[in-house]
This record gives sequence, C-alpha cells and structure tokens, in this order.
Amino acid sequence: MDLSPSGVAAVALRNRRLVRAPITLYQKGFGWIFGSRMLMLEHVGRSSRQPRFVVLEVAERPAPDRLIVASGFGPSSQWYQNLAAQPHCHISTGRLRRRPAHARLLDTQESATALARYKAANPRGWRVLHDAIEKDGAQDPETIPLVEFQLA
Repeated sequence: MDLSPSGVAAVALRNRRLVRAPITLYQKGFGWIFGSRMLMLEHVGRSSRQPRFVVLEVAERPAPDRLIVASGFGPSSQWYQNLAAQPHCHISTGRLRRRPAHARLLDTQESATALARYKAANPRGWRVLHDAIEKDGAQDPETIPLVEFQLA
C-alpha cells in the first residue's frame, strides 16, 4: 500500500463511508469545524429529483459571495452532472448554513486559469491532489473541470 500523502488521499477518495462522514457533521450544524476551506453542496439528483449531498474543498473565493470548487473525478462525477442538469443548489461552509446558490460550470479556459491560481496559492496541496487524481486514473489532473457557486 502506498502510504504517501497522495496514496492515502487516492484510497480515501474512493472510500464512500470516509468521504461521506463530514456530511452528517454539516447537517447537524457542525460544519464550522471544517472552516471555510470546505463546503457542503446540497443539490438535486438529475434522475431521482431527491436531495444529494457532497463535501468539497473550496479552491478559491474570488469574492465573498462566490466560491470555486474542482471536480477531481472530472465531468463524470455525479454532483457535477447533477449541477449541469439543475444549477440551483444550497451551500454550507464555515458558519454559513444552507445558503441558496447558483452553480456555473466553468469552461475549459476558465477552469485552467482558476486551476493555475490554485496551484500557485497552494503548491503542497496541489501536489497531493494532483498525485491522488493521477493515481486514481479517473481524470487528467491538469484538465480538472471547475464550478463556480454564486451565493444568493
């Protein structure tokens, strides 16, 4: 087993129980534990029309009411596809709970530009993320699609 930070991250990202554990904390009002670097996205399933939840890292905050996140597993991620079908959602981050938001899928150039800013601002975090995504093999780390949330 690869015990490097990226090896552990790659395994952790595929462990459903581990990845979903923070959702309960957010739903119980303890999302503040994760600070402003993480957010819980509540969106609607494109087929089921049922509420769906995922916790994601905030890659950038270009303005107080705008947040950008990356889809590390690419456009095949369920939450990404759900937002493409229905961009209205809710965001919880820090002490902010269930704030209405609108998602906008960034185009290839916008994603590349935002990703370059993330790499420059978080070189160690980018190395771990890059290597974890590369080891997983689901997505080319250099072409990760990004999503911008505009809070209402």
